[in-house]
This record gives sequence, structure tokens and C-alpha cells, in this order.
Amino acid sequence: MSSGAPTPDLASNPPPDRDVDVAREVLGQESAALAELSRRLDARFTEAVEVLARVGGRVIVGGIGKSGQIARKVAATLASTGTPAQFVHPSEASHGDLGMVTAQDAVLLFSKSGENGELADILSYTKRFSIPLVAITGNPESTLGRAADVVLMLPDVPEACPMGLAPTTSTTMMMALGDALAVALLERSGFSPDRFRVLHPGGRLGASLLRVGDLMRKAPEMPLAMRNASMSDVLLVMSEKNFGCAGIVDDGERLVGIITDGDLRRHMAPGLLEMEAAAVMTPDPRTISSDSLVAEAVAMMAGKITNLFVVDDGRVVGIVRLHDCLRAGAA
Repeated sequence: MSSGAPTPDLASNPPPDRDVDVAREVLGQESAALAELSRRLDARFTEAVEVLARVGGRVIVGGIGKSGQIARKVAATLASTGTPAQFVHPSEASHGDLGMVTAQDAVLLFSKSGENGELADILSYTKRFSIPLVAITGNPESTLGRAADVVLMLPDVPEACPMGLAPTTSTTMMMALGDALAVALLERSGFSPDRFRVLHPGGRLGASLLRVGDLMRKAPEMPLAMRNASMSDVLLVMSEKNFGCAGIVDDGERLVGIITDGDLRRHMAPGLLEMEAAAVMTPDPRTISSDSLVAEAVAMMAGKITNLFVVDDGRVVGIVRLHDCLRAGAA
């Protein structure tokens, strides 16, 4: 008895190897398109970067359909790399969101054809208020192309879709060109890893850019003792501060050694408590500076080390624990 469900046409199902072939064809076409896009870059790209770099406000990014999805991503990339940016949907712009666009802004629009009717109002708005407009399009003679101050043209290459209809190759080129603009603007502004961390406080990106100074424990938490201190005093410091070690310093607060549980075991004998710290310590311990990345500290502590003293300009300024680094997600 038939269930009413359509019977699969096994002959129409291509072998699995064909799927891989299709994927390679798509990637090959898109790679070739990117190479052609790169080859055709000229002074207009520099003009576009200059237009976007000069704005005192934000870069307003927009597009319709798949181009709009690319525009959203490019706006996010610009914002996260130091160029204030915001996505504005052209259709919503016609219903009040044009109020988000100011005379201090620049507009970056994506459209392969350049003839999307939804772009009309935002194009008129940029002309009315002399707002700079950069267009990324495949047709410089389109309505969008003619309205733009700078046109970045996409090469006329086929879409990877076998029907030549679905936006594939064109959106890949748009995405790459948007990334290129973002990175060029990043370099012009001197955007630093510290600034990147400020804008990416969450997740692994933010954690990987943490500095030792952000996590280190400072005085009075540091377990420190003078080099002529008795070992009974050093043990009190180690017990009170609970780091499993004590840094040994001289009169100038320079770190000259470290005493760990291992040092205690090696010197376990009658009279240990009366010995001076200098006689028990391991000299010249590993240290790190406060402006080093936490990831560097984790690499230095790989193995049996669980603490590093932080030294700047020869003076002890803190101690960083492996546990704190791992808890911050810096591993």
C-alpha cells in the first residue's frame, strides 16, 4: 500500500563524489573572481578609503537582499576594527531611519545591479545634504553608480550558481572588498591590539589580548620577603598569602630569588627555620612584564610553574597565577 509519500528517484541522486566536485567548482570560481577583483583594484580604492577615513561621524552601510546581509557584516567589521559604523536598511530608511544619517557621516552601499528601487530615498538624501557616498556595484552606469562619489566596481564574472542567478560569486567579492576597506582604515588609524581588546572584551578574542597587568595581584597581596629574613618569617608569608611561594627581594625591591615548596623540601633539615631566605631561595626566577600578553604568561608557566612574578623596570609590581589566567579564558 502506498503511503502517499513521493518515491525517491534514485537515478536523480548524484554520487557523493559529485558533491565534492561541485564544491570545488564553486570555490574555484569564487577564488578566480577574487583574484580578478584584486587585479583590478586601482586609485579608486584609495579614494574610497580617504572618503571613509575623513568622516567625523559614522559609516552608514546599507544594501538590499543578499547585498544587505553582506552590508550588515561589513558594518560590524568596521565597527569592531575602530571605524564607527552602523547598518541602516534602505527600506526602513524611507520610513524614518534616515534620521540615523547625519551630515557628519558617509554612506557605503552594496548592490550588484545598482538599480534597487529601495535605494532611491537614501540616494536622494545623500545628495540633498552633501553626504559622501561610496558604492560597491557591478554597474558603474547604474543609478547607484552615477549617484556615488566613488564607485568600487565588481568584475563582471558569472555567479557560481549553475543557473547564474543566486548571488554567490558577487556576494563573496562584496564581502572581501568590505573587509579590505575595514583593514585599510584600521591601518590608517593606527588601531592597536589594546584598542581591539577594548572593543572585544568578551570571548576568546578579548581573553587572548588581556595583559598581565589586568590579572596580576598587587601589594599587599604579593608574597614577598627580604633576602635576610628568617625562614620562619618566609613560611608565615607563604601561608598567609597562599600562593605556594614567596618572592625574595633586596632593599631596592628588586626580585633576587623565589622560594617554593620544592625549595623547602630540598632544604628540609634541623635548623631550616633559622636559615636566611637567601640561603634557601632559587636565584634569578622567571619573570614577566605587566604589559606582556596573558597568553605569553601561560606559555611560560607550561609545566610545573603556577605563578610568575611581574617585574617592571627592575622592581616587583605583582604576581600572576596560572589559575587566574585559565579562568579568564586565556589558554
